[in-house]
Amino acid sequence: MSVERRTSPVELLWDLVFVFAVTQVTALITHELSWRGAGRGLLVLALIWWAWSAFVWAANAADPDGLALRAALLISMISIFITGLAVPHAFGSEDTVFAVSYAAVRFIHLALYADASRKGNASWAAIAGFGTTVVIGMTLLVIGSFFDGAVRAALWVIAAAIDYAGPAWLTRERLAGLQAVAVAHFAERYGLFIIICLGESIVAIGVGASGRAIDFELIAAVAMSLAIVVGLWWTYFDRFADDAEERLRRHENPVLAAADGYSYIHLLLVAGIVLFAVGAKAAIAHVSDPLADGEQLALFGGVALYLAGHAAFRLRMTGAVERAKLLAALLAVVGAVVTNGADAWLALLVLAALLASLVLRESTMDRRVADLG
Repeated sequence: MSVERRTSPVELLWDLVFVFAVTQVTALITHELSWRGAGRGLLVLALIWWAWSAFVWAANAADPDGLALRAALLISMISIFITGLAVPHAFGSEDTVFAVSYAAVRFIHLALYADASRKGNASWAAIAGFGTTVVIGMTLLVIGSFFDGAVRAALWVIAAAIDYAGPAWLTRERLAGLQAVAVAHFAERYGLFIIICLGESIVAIGVGASGRAIDFELIAAVAMSLAIVVGLWWTYFDRFADDAEERLRRHENPVLAAADGYSYIHLLLVAGIVLFAVGAKAAIAHVSDPLADGEQLALFGGVALYLAGHAAFRLRMTGAVERAKLLAALLAVVGAVVTNGADAWLALLVLAALLASLVLRESTMDRRVADLG
């Protein structure tokens, strides 16, 4: 198995189902844009992200041309699609459908990992360790679906926490020897998910614009929204995505670095993009009106969370504190306060200008480093 393997066509096909699932999460948060609604949506997003991330690890250890990988991905496509269908009513009439279909995906993942272990590509001791937390977490998820309200929410939060805690804490020492990381494939997979989420935010902008007359006001608002998306893309892909991949390749413990930097910290980036998509959709739909408090928080808070997550990612991979992105995240929060009650176009303008300034600063610094080199 080559360490320079890349994403296979069947993995790209599998990703398409997650495009739908992420879109459903955005719709769920939009439907009830409150603290409770956002909390529910982000909990569902955390579960969907964890299922996707878990399969990246198992696929990384599996034979890329083997029948086991293709069968696992294609079968789990059906389950995760059903999960996505149930997302809008996951805290209502479709809670058990959501829980059972999601649990099926997690167990298929364990079966794929067991096959990789049988072929000598992964450590059975590590798999058995976090496999126990998967079983406990998924059991609580399904049990919670038979309750309503706070009991269901509490059981689901506990289920997610246990599932996340397996590799992060309960089996940390064994995790270090889980597998040999195919670095190029691994980094590429996570970069592709960021692209998926950015693409979903573009769809949300288009949905917000649907039904409106295409006039100068709408064109300007769409242009600013897309400029923000470009800014988010630039901060990740212009240089640091490649730098992080190279750091991972040279890391003394690539499994733990990959688990922390990609599987855990990337959730902050994904959640930030999803929240931004919710806010951008509302801003485009009501560009001449002030945003509601929840919409304002989603728009600015999403960008702030994304930038803070990026800074945390760099810190874990390089040990460097990225003050510029932390400052930009803080300024995004300040921008939310300053533009509260102003028309939505002004909020978009402030965020677009903030990200443009950040991109310009980073590009200037990169040129200086290149000149010195």
